[in-house]
Amino acid sequence: MSTAVSPRSARRPAADGTPDADTADPGDPGSGTPNRGGTGSRTLRSEARRRSPQRRRRARRDALLFAALIAPNLLAIIVFSYYPALYNIALSLFEWDFVAPTPEWVGFENYADLFTDPQFGQVLLNTLIFTGVSVVGSIIGGLALGSLLATKLPLTGFAQTMAFAPHMLPGAAVGILWLFMFDPNYGLSRWLFSLFGVGSPAWTTTSDWSLWAITIAYTWQRLGFVTVICYTAILDLPKDLYEAAALDGARGWKLFRHLTLPLLSPITFFLSITGIISAAQAFDIISIMTSGGPGVSSSTLSWMVYEEAFQKFDIGTASAAATVLLVILLIITYIQVRVGEKQVNYDQ
Repeated sequence: MSTAVSPRSARRPAADGTPDADTADPGDPGSGTPNRGGTGSRTLRSEARRRSPQRRRRARRDALLFAALIAPNLLAIIVFSYYPALYNIALSLFEWDFVAPTPEWVGFENYADLFTDPQFGQVLLNTLIFTGVSVVGSIIGGLALGSLLATKLPLTGFAQTMAFAPHMLPGAAVGILWLFMFDPNYGLSRWLFSLFGVGSPAWTTTSDWSLWAITIAYTWQRLGFVTVICYTAILDLPKDLYEAAALDGARGWKLFRHLTLPLLSPITFFLSITGIISAAQAFDIISIMTSGGPGVSSSTLSWMVYEEAFQKFDIGTASAAATVLLVILLIITYIQVRVGEKQVNYDQ
């Protein structure tokens, strides 16, 4: 005859006082059951405390190693970039001529004189035209030539070398070359215009053409660099996308407009930023070809800084002009980055 066991009797401890294994308290030392919640956690914490000094020493060593590796580059950037920029901003608040023992504080007077000078507006406009036309022209020409070279025409390697050659030439050499080409009496310009029965303009000695002369020369010099960058980027584009587009009937301009250009947007974004910064600081071609003249017809902010500082010895005005150029470049770069975050396609 079977006897039913009540739940209360099932939970009753054994007669010798030893708790049942199923009902023993895991935290009771006399239960014989390992203490998973108390002693184990205390052991892990004690081990962590023993290891923490080692970890702190390792973290300090890593921090010192990082500081030692970055210190030379950081020091060079501070000494040769940030310090001159800050010192230039400080000089723009003084009047100095390189001769006086100490600069004279004038506050924002240099900026007031700069913005009330009627020639400064023309210099700003020249800078915008020169920078905008040269950057846009070099990117459009570079995309066209890069796409042409990517079609694997005969002598592509030779054409690529010849396209990149102008970028390797010094700006002074480029200026002398284009001075000869723009010569209205003996240059290539005379021959080209004679084909249409008209005389060549005096490119570098008249105010109507001098700005366009330095713009053409600078665009030609930068065109080779942009061409090679675009050519290399086009070769790296995924071929399967072009095969799929060809199956859908995309050809020619339609293919270039809706596939190649969006895929090249990171490259054109990079070229636009570097191009604007480089063109805004152009100096050697202007110095060789026009010296900013006639008058200020081909003068840019970079040339104005040189002219004010080393020809007129007006350090305050030169520093103010350089500060204005810095602010303009910062604003343009910020706008480009903000627009690039929305328009540039980094997924391929």
